[in-house]
Amino acid sequence: MTDLDTQLLRQAVTSATSNEELAAINQVLETLDAQQRVQWAMKYLPGNHIVSSSFGAQSAVMLHLLTNVKPDIPVVLTDTGYLFPETYQFIDELVAKLKLNLQVYRADISPAWQEARFGRMWEQGINGIERYNKLNKVEPMQRALKELQAGTWFAGLRRSQSDSRQQLPVLQRAGAQFKLYPVIDWSNKDLHYYLKEHDLSYHPLWEQGYVSIGDWHTTQSLQEGMSEQDTRFFGLKRECGLHEFGDGI
Repeated sequence: MTDLDTQLLRQAVTSATSNEELAAINQVLETLDAQQRVQWAMKYLPGNHIVSSSFGAQSAVMLHLLTNVKPDIPVVLTDTGYLFPETYQFIDELVAKLKLNLQVYRADISPAWQEARFGRMWEQGINGIERYNKLNKVEPMQRALKELQAGTWFAGLRRSQSDSRQQLPVLQRAGAQFKLYPVIDWSNKDLHYYLKEHDLSYHPLWEQGYVSIGDWHTTQSLQEGMSEQDTRFFGLKRECGLHEFGDGI
């Protein structure tokens, strides 16, 4: 890292930071490892800092990375009420193991009430899925960001996960927040080595071929000829909505 790079990273990032400055910062962040990115963000990105987690296949990596630097960081889960039983068990396991400050957000109306009012939205094509995601994921997450007064949002997105994520930078603006993706350039092999090194577990369904784990009704195990992005939402879309609103993704 050059002296100019070091000087660039020692400046606080604020809403006044220009897009050109943000692009320059991203060039330097690309040269750092995940731990260095987290440490830098905690010091120079605006608070409050939060991390969202789906408690999916390899979610223990991000949670361990973040809590190593900030043990009490709020961990936001948007609970749809339709997660796999194994996911709820995995949440309990990680909360106990990592002493997580778990913050659970849900839709204003229960899953049963939603089905009575709208039917099974996930069976109603792309429009139904988008309505379902807005009710159960986007709105609760927006509420979490507001109530927790988040200035910086950490998320575990990776470029290798899907076409829609291949061009993501390490750091970007997302509405009123900055979003940082510490493991954006990691492979599944990188995640595997980290899990083993730190005695962390995969999601229980990983061994059954589930590589991207969300709600039971829109998640499939990986079959021959499928990519990871094909295992969610019947292949109709990759993003659940959390990483689409406000940031143009």
